[in-house]
Amino acid sequence: MRPTFLAATLAALTLPATAFAQTACGGDFSSFIADAKAEAVANGADPATADQFFAGLRQDPAVLRADQAQGVFQRPFIEFSRHLISENRINRGRAMAEKYDAVFDRVEAEYGVSRGVLLAFWAFETDYGAIQGDFNTANALATLAHDCRRPELFRPQLFAALELFERGEFDPATTTGAWAGEIGMVQMLPRDIIENGVDGDGDGEVSLKTSAPDALLSGAKMLQSLGWRAGEPWLAEVTLPQDFDWSQSGLETTKPVSEWQAMGVSPRNGPLAEGLTASVLLPQGRGGPAFIAYPNFRVYFEWNQSFTYVMTAAYFATRLEGAQVFDAGNPQPGLSGDAMKTLQRKLQSMGYDVGDVDGILGSGTRAAVRAEQKRLGMPVDGWPTPDLLNQL
Repeated sequence: MRPTFLAATLAALTLPATAFAQTACGGDFSSFIADAKAEAVANGADPATADQFFAGLRQDPAVLRADQAQGVFQRPFIEFSRHLISENRINRGRAMAEKYDAVFDRVEAEYGVSRGVLLAFWAFETDYGAIQGDFNTANALATLAHDCRRPELFRPQLFAALELFERGEFDPATTTGAWAGEIGMVQMLPRDIIENGVDGDGDGEVSLKTSAPDALLSGAKMLQSLGWRAGEPWLAEVTLPQDFDWSQSGLETTKPVSEWQAMGVSPRNGPLAEGLTASVLLPQGRGGPAFIAYPNFRVYFEWNQSFTYVMTAAYFATRLEGAQVFDAGNPQPGLSGDAMKTLQRKLQSMGYDVGDVDGILGSGTRAAVRAEQKRLGMPVDGWPTPDLLNQL
């Protein structure tokens, strides 16, 4: 199973500013398309080209069904990562690293992004290019721009697709990809292609669907544009002492690596990165695996907002570069999706901002859990358990 991750969870902050004004969402789809076309022309698009682009757009109910089916993110990190990371995927990743060694050398030299990072994205987004999605991209973007859940995310992407069409780099009738409008081997949205597309193989075109060099270099450039710090690590597994102060864990707390070492934090795979700041993460609480996250780890959230996805992608990148399998430990049982929703509703009623009641352990829910754990005198590790729910 290849989950579609990227656009479904991207936050609006990942989008560049656009010259296009807001287009109203909802209502009659044909009227929406007519208004969008008029807006595009008003902002400089050639009328005949706009007519050609918008003429065949259709609403796709399958896109809306896919958008609303995000249960995969309810899985905890250990289960989620074991589901996505197989020995076959690791072996194929290492084979791809060898096959495209010269490309990855260039990625690392020009953009400072380690090959494991790109390989992990390539694997998770399209299984190394094998499964890129068969949704009509223009229809997907139009459908999601019309839908009123996240029009501010997808409306600019629809106009970006028009811009690619004007350049001769997009065909609204035949271009396909993921249900959320991403295109190519590392699944990039149209605006990201415009801003970060790289002709990696030197053929004069940016072909993210068929050229691995183009896709990998474009993905690396995008990560650089999002703030990736060249040559620095992103994540490493660590061991913690029994008397560790669990309240110091989480992305909210950042300390110099030397301070973490003084608190007894030690690596499982090679030395810690001296001179950097970092956070200690416990994706399943104090009984589960522990990681130290460096500044580059936060860039992952610019690519995808799901904590579980980010943890898994970052961890998989370390595995592809030789790290051992994490020590799963013995975490306390977590909550089912329905129980998590019950917890979120309870936290909402207490005044916490947990975001949507979706059964997903996001940053808002984690922060509220930590606050309640502290109030109740429980270990403050951000992992919601049946015991916490019962006490609330």
